[in-house]
Amino acid sequence: MVLPMGALGDRIGFKRLLMLGGTLFGLASLAAAFSHTASWLIATRVLLAIGAAMIVPATLAGIRATFCEEKHRNMALGVWAAVGSGGAAFGPLIGGILLEHFYWGSVFLINVPIVLVVMGLTARYVPRQAGRRDQPLNLGHAVMLIIAILLLVYSAKTALKGNLSLWAISLTLLTGTLLLGLFLRTQLATSRPMIDMRLFTHRIILSGVVMAMTAMITLVGFELLMAQELQFVHGLSPYEAGVFMLPVMVASGFSGPIAGALVSRLGLRLVATGGMALSALSFYGLAMTDFSTQQWQAWGLMALLGFSAASALLASTSAIMAAAPAEKAAAAGAIETMAYELGAGLGIAIFGLLLSRSFSASIRLPAGLEAQEIARASSSMGEAVQLANSLPPTQGQAILDAARHAFIWSHSVALSSAGSMLLLLAVGMWFSLAKAQRR
Repeated sequence: MVLPMGALGDRIGFKRLLMLGGTLFGLASLAAAFSHTASWLIATRVLLAIGAAMIVPATLAGIRATFCEEKHRNMALGVWAAVGSGGAAFGPLIGGILLEHFYWGSVFLINVPIVLVVMGLTARYVPRQAGRRDQPLNLGHAVMLIIAILLLVYSAKTALKGNLSLWAISLTLLTGTLLLGLFLRTQLATSRPMIDMRLFTHRIILSGVVMAMTAMITLVGFELLMAQELQFVHGLSPYEAGVFMLPVMVASGFSGPIAGALVSRLGLRLVATGGMALSALSFYGLAMTDFSTQQWQAWGLMALLGFSAASALLASTSAIMAAAPAEKAAAAGAIETMAYELGAGLGIAIFGLLLSRSFSASIRLPAGLEAQEIARASSSMGEAVQLANSLPPTQGQAILDAARHAFIWSHSVALSSAGSMLLLLAVGMWFSLAKAQRR
């Protein structure tokens, strides 16, 4: 939804888009809090997603329009990133506390006063902008793009889980690819596209999109792997696992303003590539860390990862918003947001698949199991735990030991792969941004 909403923001102005998105988000939160059926809750969650898709590009466009000087804009983007990281860090913890002590709908009700305050401040202090009525908003093209992205993400996730047959997954992937190709063709053929594809021809914008997507792939993949290892291997509860991983989010929140100042002082190229290189080193270090006996080392490396990865993400945001024309700021913000979302989805799919394959190849199960039990225990750590709990204690413990050993090894392989991916990207971005800055 973010790409069509970015085009809408350029058409009506980012303040109107922010007010519209905030209002929808608040009303949808209120409706979700009092849902009585699953279908009603799903419908309100869809409205929440639409409202959020309006808010994010509107805020980025507002920063682009308000702060003309690069130094001030980078600092504002740093604060924006810090707020987002803080929400990601403490949102699940606050949600857990609300669920434990209050009505389940309170996790949605808490949004309402926040939205009211933000809408009041926006109405009072944010200036109105004249929209661009010549900016087209073709609903048919928007729906085509949304369906294409949904099909592509769905095919990737179902391929990982194995819920569909190969031909069904292939058909879904092919349909999504064809729809995306048709959308791109229509946008390139018209003189007034909904999304200006020429933005992608700008080397700095393209580099920013690649950085954002790759960083999100590795970060989301890391969180997926860590959550599973901490719970399945080390026996932590979901809440305890969330607390254990807090250094990543807290450090990423603190990095925002600092990285903004560093971009202004040292330049985009050095901060972007340095952040990715340090993230790669963090992944390599975490791959060799024993989380049961080296907690302080793990927390230190996670803090370094959060700080450096968030710095690279801020550099990508700064690159995209600085290179995009002011009149297309909302569309540029939507492009970056789409890169974030696609990176998150791909991170789950890629690292889930890598973890699954490594686990199946490395597990060494004890003798005496039936073929069906071997296939089940080799499929995933979760299945191995369930199987072990259903067998006699001695046999079950042997399966658990084998599964934990295989999972730790697979976890190290996945983290090393993430480090290698970021290191290659850092080298590529160093030369790519050098060419862009010489132009």
